[in-house]
Amino acid sequence: MGSPHWKRLCLLLLAGLTSSLLLYGHYYATVELPPSQRIIASLLRPEPLVLAPSGTLRRAGSHRWALEGSLESGKSFKPSAELEEPKPSRKQPNTCVRSVMARAKADPKFGEMFRFDTPVLMWDQHFTPETWDRLKARHVPYGWLGLSHAVVGSTLRLLNASANRHLFDRDAFPGGCVRCAVVGNGGILNGSRQGKAIDAHDLVFRLNGAVIKGFEEDVGTKISFYGFTVNTMKNSLIAYEEYGFTQIPQAKDLRYIFIPSDVRDYVMLKSAIQGSPVPEGSDKGDKPQKYFGPEASAEKFKLLHPDFLQYLTARFLRSELLNTQYGSLYMPSTGALMLLTALHTCDQVSAYGFITANYEQFSDHYYELEKKPLVFYANHDMMLESALWRSLHRAGIMTLYQR
Repeated sequence: MGSPHWKRLCLLLLAGLTSSLLLYGHYYATVELPPSQRIIASLLRPEPLVLAPSGTLRRAGSHRWALEGSLESGKSFKPSAELEEPKPSRKQPNTCVRSVMARAKADPKFGEMFRFDTPVLMWDQHFTPETWDRLKARHVPYGWLGLSHAVVGSTLRLLNASANRHLFDRDAFPGGCVRCAVVGNGGILNGSRQGKAIDAHDLVFRLNGAVIKGFEEDVGTKISFYGFTVNTMKNSLIAYEEYGFTQIPQAKDLRYIFIPSDVRDYVMLKSAIQGSPVPEGSDKGDKPQKYFGPEASAEKFKLLHPDFLQYLTARFLRSELLNTQYGSLYMPSTGALMLLTALHTCDQVSAYGFITANYEQFSDHYYELEKKPLVFYANHDMMLESALWRSLHRAGIMTLYQR
């Protein structure tokens, strides 16, 4: 009579013991991980990239703007990830072992500064209500404060080709490393005989008053990208006409990089793509074809992202000028923006014609017949830029031409 009861009791005890072991094992595996295992697990989780709420502009004093938080206090800046398309990926070829990305990540200082997942270019699918609401709070060039929703939107919607999303097509360079030269207009290039070295690069960036004729031996002839704001482009055509700069470069394979520093850039870009006269603003009636050629299509134009400009200024060129009466005017120079753009897209970068420690030995520009001293304007911090180029050169992240 007692045997069946004994068997049932044993079965119940065995089931209870099994359940306890299972529950304890589950608890230990999920909650009581050893500290080292918990740390490893947390490191393996991908960290989302979010926009720092301090990345806005505010009035600082009566006549200037300052980038709040990240530029004034030196707090870490997190670029925007609130893009409606996945961020442009930039995978380095395995064969390019001495790339900008590899060198930067290996450097204690610059490894913290570079964020290669920051969007470099802006195109049509970025223009959403969320992006508008965020960027309309920042002053140009870091946002769209005071700009018309219709103007910005109608311009961005025209940047709808795949070519507008990437600076260049990596598949066109199967050799491994994409080597880029960024050519400034500094007097150090006069008599340098660097033309062949410059042209030997895969891609060549030029900017503003890029005089070539008569200086081919020093600056080369190759040009892949021409970078500018409408203001710097027009001022260059006026200021350097006497040196032969009467037309910005034009070529079939040439691409134009717009720096959106003002509403003029958005308006001119839209008219350039549409092939029509500028309809409004200070450039009203101007014909973009005379600058970019008669067959300029959307594929020829690139627009730097305001978030990229914010990130560059906050992390690389946070100038003390922001705390002066000229704070509302300050932004990195066109040359600085082109060089930093190359450093975020190319595998290897060489800089020519940029300010060096011995700049006083050379003329302001390489095409000047008589030596003229370098002019320091209130809207740029050339000494800060010079220090940055030297630091990047010493770190082996780029090569700065010096003599």
